[in-house]
Amino acid sequence: MSDSNVKEIIRCNWAGTDPLYNKYHDEEWGKEVHDDHTFFEFLVLESAQAGLSWITILRRRDGYRQAFAGFDVHKVAAFTDEDVARLMQDAGIIRNRLKILTTISNAKLFIGIQQEFGSFDKYLYSFMPNGKSIINHLHQFLVSTPESDAISKDMKKRGFKFFGTTICYAYMQATGMVNDHIPECSFK
Repeated sequence: MSDSNVKEIIRCNWAGTDPLYNKYHDEEWGKEVHDDHTFFEFLVLESAQAGLSWITILRRRDGYRQAFAGFDVHKVAAFTDEDVARLMQDAGIIRNRLKILTTISNAKLFIGIQQEFGSFDKYLYSFMPNGKSIINHLHQFLVSTPESDAISKDMKKRGFKFFGTTICYAYMQATGMVNDHIPECSFK
């Protein structure tokens, strides 16, 4: 095969050259999911990311998976003070007491939404135009939208922490509620 037959891989600029970032970009970011387990995983990860870079959290993702019971929302909601003490010693995660306590509290609230709406997925998509994902494929970089504003406002009203509109929008991108891959991206 000649070099002229090899298609150049084009990624969104933010993905850079880090192999972990590239894998996340290529396989997950902007890919629509409707699985509550995945929604909870990204709620934990995006909330932990507040004030930090996303690559910092991606590098600790396995640590978070181990520390937070494989992202089992019911197990996390049942965490005790002893679990908090254990997590404060866990070098595999960001050892921020407030973020750890928030993860446990958010798990309880997540379950409440599942009970109210039938699933967290149904809750989230109730905010989306026509109940569907948004495909942007723009060159501009958005940090929030009216949908992320509405979701984060409602979640804040329900008691969720570390989930403002900017984090909510990143969450929407991570779970494919929004697909913001640039038009030229090979993975859109």
